Amino acid sequence: MKKGEVYKKAPIGVELEAGKTYYWCACGKSSNQPFCDGSHKGTEFQPKAFEVKETSKQYLCQCKQTNNPPYCDGTHRNLE
Repeated sequence: MKKGEVYKKAPIGVELEAGKTYYWCACGKSSNQPFCDGSHKGTEFQPKAFEVKETSKQYLCQCKQTNNPPYCDGTHRNLE
């Protein structure tokens, strides 16, 4: 699977509400990071829809290279 453009080499902590559907930006072009704003239109990318079971702070990937989207897996540490 092709990975999106690196937006930032660090995760972002966001408060997420249980039961709400979120759309994580996979292309790296959204101006509403880490969430999708439709900037992927016309590309091969699609946002990653996800929900959380409990309201909590989660760390979402902003480098778009994670192997566990939408969550940060530390891949940004190995980027040049």
